[in-house]
Amino acid sequence: MANSYRIGVIPGDGTGPEVVTEGLKALAAVAERNGFSYDLIKYDLGGDRYLKTGETLPASVLKELKGLHAIYLGAIGHPEVPPGILEQGILLTIRFALDQYVNLRPVVLYPGVWTPLRDKKPEDIDCVVVRENTEGLYVGSGGFLRKGTPDEVAVQESVNTRKGVERCIRYAFELCRRQGRKKVTLCGKTNVLTYAFDLWERTFHEVAEEYRDIETDYAHVDALCMWMVKNPEWFDVIVTDNMFGDIITDLGAMIQGGMGIAAGGNINPEGVSMFEPIGGSAPKYTGKNMINPLAAIAALAMLLDDLGEESSGRQVEGAIKKVVKDDIKSMDAGRMGYTTQEVGDLVVKYISEA
Repeated sequence: MANSYRIGVIPGDGTGPEVVTEGLKALAAVAERNGFSYDLIKYDLGGDRYLKTGETLPASVLKELKGLHAIYLGAIGHPEVPPGILEQGILLTIRFALDQYVNLRPVVLYPGVWTPLRDKKPEDIDCVVVRENTEGLYVGSGGFLRKGTPDEVAVQESVNTRKGVERCIRYAFELCRRQGRKKVTLCGKTNVLTYAFDLWERTFHEVAEEYRDIETDYAHVDALCMWMVKNPEWFDVIVTDNMFGDIITDLGAMIQGGMGIAAGGNINPEGVSMFEPIGGSAPKYTGKNMINPLAAIAALAMLLDDLGEESSGRQVEGAIKKVVKDDIKSMDAGRMGYTTQEVGDLVVKYISEA
């Protein structure tokens, strides 16, 4: 009997609905080709709903999300909503409530895609960042003292638990082994953040004892940012905390060709995971049919892999590789040589021909 899945779809804000539409076209093509079925449950979460109702994520919707097989997200971010409201009220709430404790970011340069790094080739840029996703500075622990006065104090604390750190590090080692990679690098700042990264470093070395077949090393986050530019081929799997992971994954997106190709997943290995393009809502391109949908389609490939439909995920990724090698001229919006819909149509064509 063919597999069947319940997939939640959050098109979101700005260009989110446009890129999700193209991803769902790829989903339909690969499902037909490989004989699995799915039901889509769409949710109108985002800035428009918030402006109309004052709601970000109703409890009833959150309950439904917990019962799905996966979530496919377009983008969250509305120019008329102050920063932080939607991000905390929707994205962080979903990540925390569904315990999506790993943010997974492949940093892969496909053949035919331009990188700003001179003389670097696809074989030089191929790593994965495993970012802790539910702790650190993003917990929101802290507060103000004497707010609005000249003596104001603002404190925000990084919260790191042994459980949270260990499961993230263990995921990185398991991923390294599963993908046939060779090395896991811990990224931190042990010389300054002596409490948090003492915990990270001790845990890293203890877990590494169970994976003697995998090489390990360590890099301060500032040095790692330099080396990702100068020697990206040094890295295989990088594991780090929430804040540092947020920073280095955007750097990773740039060296792999830009936000138009960068996808990520918010992973709960034992529960419901959520997949998205990382470029944001790009409101200035809304409705112009010129945004690059490949990051959203790459996120769809990750979603399929997470569901256990690995061959389908590879077919989608293969179609993306063909599009960037043979067809589009740039990863940037408006410079692709094709519209958003036409790029999606090319992906569907190559899936059908595979």
